[in-house]
Amino acid sequence: MAQVLRVRLLHWKAAEAAVTRDVLLRAGFRVEYDETFQSALMRKWREDPPAAFVIDLSRLPSQGREIAIALRQSPKTRQVPIVFCNGAPEKVKLIREVLPDATYCAGEELVKTVKHVRPVQSPVRPLDMMDRYGSRTTAQKLGITEGSTVAVIDPPGNVSTMLGVLPRRVEFVEQCGAVTLCFVNSPDGLRADLSRVRSLAARTKLWILWRKKSAPGHEGVTEQLVRETGIGLGLVDYKICSIDKTWSAMLFARKK
Repeated sequence: MAQVLRVRLLHWKAAEAAVTRDVLLRAGFRVEYDETFQSALMRKWREDPPAAFVIDLSRLPSQGREIAIALRQSPKTRQVPIVFCNGAPEKVKLIREVLPDATYCAGEELVKTVKHVRPVQSPVRPLDMMDRYGSRTTAQKLGITEGSTVAVIDPPGNVSTMLGVLPRRVEFVEQCGAVTLCFVNSPDGLRADLSRVRSLAARTKLWILWRKKSAPGHEGVTEQLVRETGIGLGLVDYKICSIDKTWSAMLFARKK
């Protein structure tokens, strides 16, 4: 069988990626790799797709999953085979539920697996994360449960209406709560806001909220900008949701 010629490798630890890249190169593949993911890369892949995407799940599996979903949502990359390798079994299981027709393998099986992948004829087009949580209440989306403490930083005036009906005995606190909601408004202030609250990510569910592009008052903050800024400050995102017609939210944790 003909080998895949050009492979795009996604891995979030450069030293480990170098080992995988060398294995693929020795097997005869042309391998493309970037140490950091930028939104411009997605545009590049749509313009000139590789023969296959290889996504390593041993680091930042949630980001690998969301990139794969974005690839399937675009007509230009929808049929390109996606190979997931490595990863904790419980994380891989969750990704299989969303992308059942991707290919999954252990690291030692990667070369053999990539050699045999073919374009996906009838690919599953998964919902993006915003829509996957569309039927849940705002409190459920944000992980606000009965008896939770909630801290709100730089909220809009209608924050109570935005959050809607909350579970019993929810208490709002000034400092770090079990859930912390930090609202950001401008690209210029984003890094300062994230720098100010990043230490809370080890003690709270740290949500960063920003206005959607279609919402009044949007000043240029985007999902990708929030993600890249957080990662640059040593955080890792692992959930995103739509709050209402105005606000989106991304959940961060401290990178291990």
